[in-house]
Amino acid sequence: MSNFKRFVKYAKPYKSQAALGIFFNILYALFTTLSYVILMPMLDVLFGETKKVYQLPSYPGISHLSKEYLSTLLNYYVTYTNTNYGIERTLTYLIICVISVFLLKNIFAYLGKITLAFLKNNVLKDLRDEIYRKIIDLPISFFSEKKKGDIIARATTDIGTVNKTFLDLVIVFIREPLNIIFTLFIMFKVSWELTLIMFGFIPISGFVISIISKKIKKQSKTIFNKGGNILGVIEESIGGLKIIKAFNAETFFKNKYHQQTEEIRSLSNKMMAREYLASPMSEFLGIASIASLLWFGGKMVLIDGVMTGGTFIGFMASAYNILTPAKTISKANNSIKIGNSAAQRVVEILDTVNPLADIKNPTKLNEFKHQIEFKNISFKYQDQYVLKNFSLTVPKGKKVALVGQSGSGKSTLANLVTRFWDVNEGEILIDGINIKHIQTDSLRQLMGIVAQDSILFNDSIKNNIALGIKTIDDNKIIEAAKTANAHEFISDFPNQYNHPVGDGGGMLSGGQRQRISIARAIFKNPPIMILDEATSALDTESEKIVQDALENMMENRTSLVIAHRLSTIQNSDLIVVMKKGKIVEQGSHDTLIQLNGVYKHLVNLQNITKNPISS
Repeated sequence: MSNFKRFVKYAKPYKSQAALGIFFNILYALFTTLSYVILMPMLDVLFGETKKVYQLPSYPGISHLSKEYLSTLLNYYVTYTNTNYGIERTLTYLIICVISVFLLKNIFAYLGKITLAFLKNNVLKDLRDEIYRKIIDLPISFFSEKKKGDIIARATTDIGTVNKTFLDLVIVFIREPLNIIFTLFIMFKVSWELTLIMFGFIPISGFVISIISKKIKKQSKTIFNKGGNILGVIEESIGGLKIIKAFNAETFFKNKYHQQTEEIRSLSNKMMAREYLASPMSEFLGIASIASLLWFGGKMVLIDGVMTGGTFIGFMASAYNILTPAKTISKANNSIKIGNSAAQRVVEILDTVNPLADIKNPTKLNEFKHQIEFKNISFKYQDQYVLKNFSLTVPKGKKVALVGQSGSGKSTLANLVTRFWDVNEGEILIDGINIKHIQTDSLRQLMGIVAQDSILFNDSIKNNIALGIKTIDDNKIIEAAKTANAHEFISDFPNQYNHPVGDGGGMLSGGQRQRISIARAIFKNPPIMILDEATSALDTESEKIVQDALENMMENRTSLVIAHRLSTIQNSDLIVVMKKGKIVEQGSHDTLIQLNGVYKHLVNLQNITKNPISS
C-alpha cells in the first residue's frame, strides 16, 4: 500500500482536476443510489401497495426531515395524482423521474471517468518522464550490473502495469466506496435488520480474498522478473544476431528463450487460477447473503407485514448495488498485489542513488587553462585493480598517447577523466580542481570523445553530428564532415546530411560510422580531445586522410589518444606505455625506441620502421 500511496502522490500537480473528478463521482454515487430508491414507489404503485394519504403533511424543517415525512409526502402526491388524473398520469410522472435519475447518473459517470482518466494519463506521462530522466542520469556502472532488457521492461511493461493497477484503481477507490456509503445509508433507513444480516457476510468474503491475494503477490513478482529476463534475451539476440547465425547458435538461443517463456506460462497459469477464483468466491458469498435477505425479508413482507413488496424489491436492488462495488473492490485488492510487484521494480530504479551526482554548489568550468593531472589514482571495476597508484600530467596543448596491451587500463583512464566512473583512490585534477567538485555538464563540455565503438542514433546524419547542440549551423557541420573525410560519401546520399543512419548506424559501413563520430567530436570543438582508437575502423587510405585531419584538429589542443596502431601516435608529444595499470615507459617516439624496451618491442611486432602517416 505504501507504493500505492507513493504513485498517487504524482497526482498532486493536478489537484484541481482530481477534485473535479471526485465531485463528479460523488454525484454519480448519489444518483446511483437514487436510481434504486426511485424504484420503491414505482413498484408500490404497480402493485397497488401505496398507502392512501389525502392531507399534505406539514413541513417539519430541514433539521427534522425523516424517512416517515418523505414517505408520507410521496404517498400524498401519488394519492392526489391518482384521484385527480388517474393511475396512468402517476405512472408517467414516475417513469419521467426514473429516466431523469438514470440519465443524470450516466452523465456524471462519464464525466467522473473521463476527468480521472485525464488525470491518470497526466500522472502516467510524468512517471514515464521521471524514470527516463533517472535512467539517463544514472552512471554507466549501474547498467554494467543490470541487463538492458530488464531495465527496458521496468520502464515500459512495469510502468504499464502500475498504470493499469494503481492509477486505474484511483477511480475504483473513489467511486465504489461512495456507492457503498450512500446505499448503506438508504438501506439502514429502510431496514436496519436486513442490512446487518448482509453485513455478516462481508468479513468472511474479505478473509477468503486476502488468502488468495497473498499468493498472487508472490507469483506476480516472479513473473515480472522473468519478463525482464525475456526482454534481455530478445535485446541480446537482436544485437548479436550476426554472431548467432555465424556460429549456428540459433537453436541454443531458441531453447534459452523457450525455457523463459515456459516458466512464465506455468507461473501465469497458477496466478490466473487464483486470481479468477476470487470472483466466483465473492459472487457465491454474495448470493448467500442475498438468499438470507430473501428469507428474512420474505417473512417481513408475507408474514409480519412490516414491509411492502415494492419496498422489499427496492431494498434487494440496493443490496445488489452494495455487492457489485464490493466485488469490484475485492478484485482491486488482487490488482494492487500485482501492481505492487511491478511498482517495487520501478521504485528500485527511481530510488537508486547516483554516486556520481554533483556535489552541492559545484565549480563550473567555462575554459581549460593549464593541465590535467592524474594524481596517485587507483581504480577497480569489481575486485581486481585495473589501475594502481597511477600518476600522469597532461599539459594544455600537448598530445599524450597511451599505448600498451589490452587490459592495461588505457580506456579506463578515458572513462575516469570524463567521470563515467569515479576513482577509488587518489584524484583527477583539471586546472588544480578535483573533477568530483566540478559540475559534470561543464566538465564534459570541455571534452570531445571519439570512442572505439562508433555509436550513432537512429536519426539523420546531420543530427548525429550536431548531437546535443541546440543551435545547428549547417556550414559548420559540413566543415566538420570535410575534416573527418565524411563529406564526400555523405554527398552521395539522396538526402545528403538528412540521410537516416538507421538503428545504431546500421545503414552505414563501419568506416562511415567512425568518420561521422569523428565529425561529431570536431563539430563540438572542445579544448580537450579524447580519442579511443579513433581510426580503428578505417581503411589504410582513409586512415591517412583522417589522421592528417585529426593532427590538424589536435594542434594547439590538449589530446589524450588511446591507440593500438602505433603508426597513428608517433608524432605525439608524450607516449605513455602501460602494463597492468602502471606506467612502464614514457617519452617521445625516438626516445622510447632508443630505450630498446617494451615500446620498441610493440613497434617491431607491428613492423613499423618509419612513420607511414607523416612520410
